Amino acid sequence: MKKKSMKKRIVALTLTAILSLGLFGCSSAEDGARDHHRDYTSPVSTDAPAAEDGGANYKMTLGNYSMAATEGMAYDQSQNEIEWNTEEYKYIDENGWKVVSVSPFSTFAADVDTASYANLRRMITRNQSIPADAVRIEELINYFKYDYKAPTGSDPFSITTELAPCPWNDKTQLLLVGIKAKDIDMRQRKPSNLVFLVDVSGSMNGADRLGLVQASFKMLTDELSENDRISLVTYASGDRVVFEGLTGADKKEITEKVEDLFASGGTNGSAGIQTAYEIAEKYYIEGGNNRIILATDGDLNIGITDEGSLTKLVKEKAKSGVEMSVLGFGWGNISDTRMEALADNGNGNYSYIDSMNEARKVLVDEMGGTLFTVAKDVKFQLEFNPAMVKGYRQIGYENRAMAAEDFADDTKDGGEIGAGHNVTVLYEIALKDSEQELPEIDSKYSKVTADDNATGEYLTVNIRYKAPDGDTSTLIEKAVDGAVFSEKMSENMSWAAGVAQAGMLIRKSEYAGTSTMADVIGRLSELDITREDEYRKEFCELMKKVVID
Repeated sequence: MKKKSMKKRIVALTLTAILSLGLFGCSSAEDGARDHHRDYTSPVSTDAPAAEDGGANYKMTLGNYSMAATEGMAYDQSQNEIEWNTEEYKYIDENGWKVVSVSPFSTFAADVDTASYANLRRMITRNQSIPADAVRIEELINYFKYDYKAPTGSDPFSITTELAPCPWNDKTQLLLVGIKAKDIDMRQRKPSNLVFLVDVSGSMNGADRLGLVQASFKMLTDELSENDRISLVTYASGDRVVFEGLTGADKKEITEKVEDLFASGGTNGSAGIQTAYEIAEKYYIEGGNNRIILATDGDLNIGITDEGSLTKLVKEKAKSGVEMSVLGFGWGNISDTRMEALADNGNGNYSYIDSMNEARKVLVDEMGGTLFTVAKDVKFQLEFNPAMVKGYRQIGYENRAMAAEDFADDTKDGGEIGAGHNVTVLYEIALKDSEQELPEIDSKYSKVTADDNATGEYLTVNIRYKAPDGDTSTLIEKAVDGAVFSEKMSENMSWAAGVAQAGMLIRKSEYAGTSTMADVIGRLSELDITREDEYRKEFCELMKKVVID
């Protein structure tokens, strides 16, 4: 027993020493110092973590013990393996029912992020457990394209509204509000000033991390022209300008520099962010697309590391007119909460890249939406009529909620919408005669009758937006009444509702009602838009793999 205890103690001390020396990719070597470079694609050794399974599973062997960045946090004695997962997700306090007579306004910022869906796909594919807070239902819904009517006139987007019986609650109705942004002719697009900001710290080592970043940026470079300006900044323990001010005609040089990147060192993201903004401002194109594209796992451990301070830094830098989009990579240690905050406050979008197909979707197929903003500070405010609707519940958008008074305040940020983007919003609503139970709130000033507001309107959709280079918002209003009701949902609405149901089931939402995954898959599989869309077919296949406890 003493011999065994001594062995365990030696192993524990050895692990502690290794962690303190930063041998898991957090050394103090500068990212530009090549003599500190290690080949992290070699077999397992006691010198550096190995990139097994395409770089997805890092291990360091210590005698009969190994450290592995895999799912969960446990010591498996049968395999002599210590496992951990340090992924971070912002807590989601799911939207509940609101009483219209007391809370007639629902206000939130537009959101076109799709990271949650691709991240969820990664977890399902790897048979990993799914944290409830990793499931942002609005991002699942908005991952897919919808066949909304194209905008006409001077407004940058159109508004579509639909109302139908709620498929999981026979006491309520489901409201869809969808907007479609104008497309742009990519052959006539404005020139871009892009700064690739790449996290090359040790945690980014691997084919599914830095390897996928390199492939993604090379793919994007192929789409750029001689009118575009491209710079590359990296950060690890420090930051480095690899090149600046090259054009899309310099594809060979850009590609070679990107291919030459390697991962080691700590993670001083704040230094890289500040340098990237300086370079972006140096090559600023008036009237063009000025944007930083940050590729990272969000794991910061040097410089400014807390979400609040990073948010303040990026929010201040965004005033320069330079936007920041964030591409998330890797697993096991991703900081989703930081990456979402950086994109939201940097006036950009947040995508998670789990494969070359996803990189192509985000950076090539949907390049206009990813890189070119057609409306900024977009805010929604739905005003419900208490004479017609007694209660409502917004599905998703918890992280984008705003105070009602912020809607008309042009100093308050909204969301950015790119060319061709869709934004889809769902509400479960209880009409005045519904038997849906709502929270009891009694106020003598909130009592109304049908005669007090007999317009027949259920609600009004109000949307404010600014032009990409504007400071003053424009208001669009659209009233919704019973004329939009249909007993049968459109295919657009049926798909969005099914994705919402699946999201609620995975989150184990108390509002999922009669939803079952089998019913969702069956309904969605029969839609024509599913048969014609590989992404929708993939979703149905993924949902078949989800295990609901």
